[in-house]
Amino acid sequence: MRALTLFVAWCVLFVLCWPIALLALILAPLIWLVCLPLRLIGISVEAAFALLRAMLMLPARLLRGPQRL
Repeated sequence: MRALTLFVAWCVLFVLCWPIALLALILAPLIWLVCLPLRLIGISVEAAFALLRAMLMLPARLLRGPQRL
């Protein structure tokens, strides 16, 4: 559904101002390539924080004992 909405928005932009629509079509993959390393850094930082949180919460989880259903 998101792809369809994006396509319809691009078609409207193409009808209203075709140079900007073509420029957006050409620049979209380049912007994605620039953002890719930043996304990988974000995933790595999120994983590091999850590991740190798990290490800090481990003593409390061990002291809590087994969980009942």
